[in-house]
Amino acid sequence: MKSQQSFDPERVRQQQRELWNSAAPGWKEMWSGFDRATHVVSQRLVELARIKPGHRVLDIATGLGEPALTAAHVVGPEGLVVATDQSSAMLGFARERADALGLTNIEFVEADAETLAIDRKGFDAVICRWGLMFVPDLAKAMRRIAEMLVAGGTFATAVWGPAARVPMISLGEEAIRQIAKLPPRQPDAPHPLRLADTKPLERAMSDAGFKHIEVESVMANFQFESAQAFMAQRQAMSASFRATLAQQAPEQRRQILDAIAEAAGRYADSSGTVRMENEAICIAAEL
Repeated sequence: MKSQQSFDPERVRQQQRELWNSAAPGWKEMWSGFDRATHVVSQRLVELARIKPGHRVLDIATGLGEPALTAAHVVGPEGLVVATDQSSAMLGFARERADALGLTNIEFVEADAETLAIDRKGFDAVICRWGLMFVPDLAKAMRRIAEMLVAGGTFATAVWGPAARVPMISLGEEAIRQIAKLPPRQPDAPHPLRLADTKPLERAMSDAGFKHIEVESVMANFQFESAQAFMAQRQAMSASFRATLAQQAPEQRRQILDAIAEAAGRYADSSGTVRMENEAICIAAEL
């Protein structure tokens, strides 16, 4: 049987750190629209994790600071949220947001989602929004998450659904692959849609001791002023997309941008406003 890890996990982690550090300035530029569209997912994860005032909460792969900031409002001054991410640049932006909100019950720690090399344990809840798709070894990550929780603690995470139901990410992907002559992606390689089939994640959770696993869909509705505005966000927030563009000759670069603009235009109304409904899949369980 082929090993799940057909690539070097440490190399993947290093690549992910570099990728997200490179993407951080674009996320800082575009975060407000993304945050409006995805707050519903942060809120639902906090609910599914049954987070309450006074709780100690760990947020893994916090990125922009979510759902850590949402959880910090719920746990209140008697509680604590520890937010981790492997990208120091993304954590810097998350700290700025927390400071602007006057939150003093949240700590930020640089740590990857698989090893979770932090000193604290005994959390009442662990949450993770769109982070586990990039973890090389899901089984190892879930065992580590279980170690961080108190007995009876809860875990809630979100992953993206299948490509057809997440146009914000998948739009134009096949055209890009053909124009840029990219090789097929390895099934287990880190990618935003890697866990659209949640069964491997559910197995890893169950093997780590989690029970009462629940799965549900939450829709995140994105809105852009135009197809060009959508493309501007894609370029700003996706370091891998920018890298692909940079490697192309001018004609291929133009073809890629035209293909994405055309695809986004199919979601535009008569005013040119682009609206995309995207499926997030939330998975929750208790230890």
